[in-house]
Amino acid sequence: MRLATIKLNNKEVATIVTPTGVIPVEKINNKFNKNWSADMFEVISSGQLDDINKWYRNGGEEQLANLTADIIPNDKAQFAPLYRHPGKIWGIGLNYVDHAADLAERAPNTEPASFMKPDTTIIGHGDAIKIPLQSEKTTAEAELGVIFGKKCKDVEKEDWLSVVAGFTTIIDMTAEDILRKNPRYLTRSKSFDTFFSFGPQLVTPDEIEDIMKLKVATVINGRIHAQNVVANMTFPPDYLVSFHSKVMTMLPGDIISTGTPRAVHINDGDVVECRIDGFEPLVNPVIDLKKFPNSPA
Repeated sequence: MRLATIKLNNKEVATIVTPTGVIPVEKINNKFNKNWSADMFEVISSGQLDDINKWYRNGGEEQLANLTADIIPNDKAQFAPLYRHPGKIWGIGLNYVDHAADLAERAPNTEPASFMKPDTTIIGHGDAIKIPLQSEKTTAEAELGVIFGKKCKDVEKEDWLSVVAGFTTIIDMTAEDILRKNPRYLTRSKSFDTFFSFGPQLVTPDEIEDIMKLKVATVINGRIHAQNVVANMTFPPDYLVSFHSKVMTMLPGDIISTGTPRAVHINDGDVVECRIDGFEPLVNPVIDLKKFPNSPA
């Protein structure tokens, strides 16, 4: 099953994705006498996602196909971030050897290079990435995102999927010139507003045949600048879920952004995409605030 959040009647509401568009959960509740939340974060944190997916797999998908009048076509839907306030966003630095070479650094090979980001960085599909006034070189990085579906601690690698709600596309930004001044500036370089785009879809694990075979690509203005497969990560998703759950309790809706094949320098007017096999692309235009001094940051 695939879900998305869209902007509808001045609200951000959860929807289920169909081959021709999306249907708000609220419509599904009315049609089929359900009582599921219309808020994506609550769907995940309350455990309703499993219930919705069971319904979807046991006839719900066919029932939705008949609701043609209630389907909002993708080109008419205004997608939002999947949700706005996860408890934690973990990023993983230099998780492909190729990316480490970009920064003239040695890739970590004993433990992940983890960092955290605030939720004020979050934007969604179609929203503008804003290069801040303080940066002359900002980069964008396409990544596979892992979304936790359960409160968990000390998860073993072989059990990792039991705590995962799903996967998504992510574009993570870095003010690379700030980071190059001093590696201790990592948090600041990652934390500007608009520096974390995620969505438009949450894809449940049963939709993906083999996570390790997924190809992740950073695309700028329609051209692939970097791509690699998940199998080439130094620390693959199962390891990352287990490792971080042994550091701290992970909560429903927490996110791990698993690292990028390569960071690409972005400029005003660019269009950045995260493309992952089998996922709807995540697309964001770029604005450089230095070119628009009167624009709100």
